[in-house]
Amino acid sequence: MSLLVRAPAANASGVVTDVTPHSAGWTHVGFRVVRLAAGQVHHGCEAGREACVVVLTGTVSIDAGAERLTSLGMRDSVFDGEAAAVYLPAGTDYAITAERDAEVAICTAPGSRGGTARVLPAGTIETRGAGTNVRHVRNILSDSDDLAESLLVVEVVTPGGHWSSYPPHKHDRDAYPDETLLEETYYHRLSPPQGFAFQRVYTDDRSIDETMTVQDGDVVLVPRGYHPVGAAHGYDLYYLNVMAGPRRKWVFANDPAHDWIMRQPKG
Repeated sequence: MSLLVRAPAANASGVVTDVTPHSAGWTHVGFRVVRLAAGQVHHGCEAGREACVVVLTGTVSIDAGAERLTSLGMRDSVFDGEAAAVYLPAGTDYAITAERDAEVAICTAPGSRGGTARVLPAGTIETRGAGTNVRHVRNILSDSDDLAESLLVVEVVTPGGHWSSYPPHKHDRDAYPDETLLEETYYHRLSPPQGFAFQRVYTDDRSIDETMTVQDGDVVLVPRGYHPVGAAHGYDLYYLNVMAGPRRKWVFANDPAHDWIMRQPKG
């Protein structure tokens, strides 16, 4: 099975992409993208799973259990500032209503503790890297908080001609504190949208070694291995990462062949 999930047209309920643990052949991460016309409603309930709803574009309201959350989201593009996001405890019945045309991501992972839905605070932008390795990172759910049981969610903007998730790193061993095992999805958007990027997923023994041309709206699955991304010149790249595993910590290991890059002088 290819690790690249192309974006089809939305179905009648607005679902564009639906990656489940079953379809991905793994245990933890689920990822769904829904596009809604103004007034359209998407209903859901993630039994035994917590969820994070990320308003990629547009504005929505969310009814979740006894909570009603309105006027969520302000972006016309994923490149326009921070995302609005809502955490839904495991087993929460919810309805997402588009107040105007909207696209939302529903990120899920195993959960059990219940609770009430809540709007997540806007994260600050962190600029990482130097030179053509500069990218801009905003945590939505990070391992520095205790808001979720399993989920880690982050969005990244990589300028055209730059690299990201680089040097190549992996997080596929349950060997804390040296490394953690986290499945991961990348949801890619490009500006302008006719652009492209490249992502490679590979393991030390090359039992996985797949290089993909990524287009606007594609999803890449990372079950294990290193997973660098390169954005073509002239095309800015956005991606939304969802990670989950047996331990809610992001501890990675760089590919030893390329770790020397981290020791280069900056400037």
